[in-house]
Amino acid sequence: MRIVHDLISLYIWIFIAAALLSWIPVTSSTGGLASTRRILAKCTEPVLRPLRQILPRPRIGGAGIDFSVLVAIIALQIINAII
Repeated sequence: MRIVHDLISLYIWIFIAAALLSWIPVTSSTGGLASTRRILAKCTEPVLRPLRQILPRPRIGGAGIDFSVLVAIIALQIINAII
């Protein structure tokens, strides 16, 4: 059961890393940062895509805020606590 807790914790850190890297602009599609972002997106998008379809995107100052990462992390924390 410890492995499941560790995997959920790792997945939460992957979400955090993907969210933080999304704030950094990428100028080239072939660099290490772009590759890292693509890998993290492949790991997180299967969970985030359905959440983005359900959750509204509040507009603040003309920019939409994506709360799907926060909801996913909270859900994973709840699942981790229940297991």
